[in-house]
Parts: sequence; C-alpha cells; structure tokens
Amino acid sequence: MYERYVELLNEKGVKNIDVSRATGIPASTFSDWKKGKSSPKREKLEKLAEFFGVTADWIAGTSDCKTKEDWFRHCDDVFNTPELQADLFRIETGTKIPVLGEVAAGQPIFASEHHIGYEEISNEMKKTGEFFGLRIHGDSMSPRISDGDIVIVRQQDDAESGDIVIVLINGDSATCKKLMKYTDGISLLSFNPAYEPMTFTNKEIQGKPVRIIGKVVENRQKY
Repeated sequence: MYERYVELLNEKGVKNIDVSRATGIPASTFSDWKKGKSSPKREKLEKLAEFFGVTADWIAGTSDCKTKEDWFRHCDDVFNTPELQADLFRIETGTKIPVLGEVAAGQPIFASEHHIGYEEISNEMKKTGEFFGLRIHGDSMSPRISDGDIVIVRQQDDAESGDIVIVLINGDSATCKKLMKYTDGISLLSFNPAYEPMTFTNKEIQGKPVRIIGKVVENRQKY
C-alpha cells in the first residue's frame, strides 16, 4: 500500500506534510505506515483517495482500478451505459472547499497557511457563490453550533438581520454570531445566554472595523 501512496506523492509533486494539511491525517501516521507499525483504516483511505483523485481500493492494493474511469471499463456491461455513469458521478462528485482555522490579525483571510483541511459541497451549491469552511472554537453558539463543528460559509460582505454570519472585528480572529441590524448600528448575538450581545454603532463599524466576511449556510457537526 505504501508504495502506491509514494507513487501518488511523486505524481502530484507533494509531500507528506501537504497531504496531512489537506486531509487532517497526522504526518506521523505516514511514517507508521511505512514502518509497518499500522495499516490505514478505510476512513483515511477514503480521504487520501479524494485528495489524489483515485480509488481507495487502488491505494489499499486490493484493486488494479486506479480511477473511477478504470473501474467502469472493467465492470460488467450493465454499468457501461452513459446514463448510469452520469448518475453515479452526479452522486459521488462535488467541489472541495478549504476549511480555515482561526484567522490571525493582519493576515490574508483566505491564505493557504490558514487551511486546516477540506470539506465537500455539492456542485449545485457551488453555483450559488464562493464558499469556505470554518472550524468553530468555543461554546458561545451552543447548543445549536458546538465547539469543533465546521460551518459552511458563503463569502459575502453583507447579510440580512437574523442571519448567522462570520465577522472580523478589528481585523482579528473570525467570530460566528447571529446578526441583528438597527438604524444606528448592529448587534452580534450568541445562542449561549452566558454571553452578552456585542453591540456596535455605525461609527464603530467603520472605525474598528467590524466586517462581515460570510453567511453560514450549513453546520456539520463532528462526533
């Protein structure tokens, strides 16, 4: 299995650390595989397969079908109809978007060094805008959004009152709050009643600044 993994590294021109950042698999895991200390679980094989664009069974060494196209060519004729292939690809394919960690002050928001992994969204969703994921830190949005959850965010610089948004305050780390708009300013509300609302006048919005960078459209809880 490890030999095939190394083959993919060479083909894509990446290193273990690049794969680790993209998939969330610890870099030490690859060393353990190489030394024979452990074998990859199916979940990790699927992550590698998605990253490299190959089949998990090929990486595991249990199949010679490296890609989905290879699989179709070697399958029974019943699978080789254009209609069925189109249906299968519609179900299985999507678009990968970066998941960001905390956004450091003064740094480009979507710079690659902030990427801690990837999530997949449907191609239909992708048509509606540009998206990124953000890992939630803290319990201010509990119980609806918990610490460690990943929210899917559509990039936009404004939102409607009542929307859940991602906001940068004073150029600092991104925060997830419910937006309420008023004539003289805004409030950013937490779902957890232990946290007080964050209120800003129109002058403070411009001066700090307080900047909306996206609207939360989906929450993916991790267990």
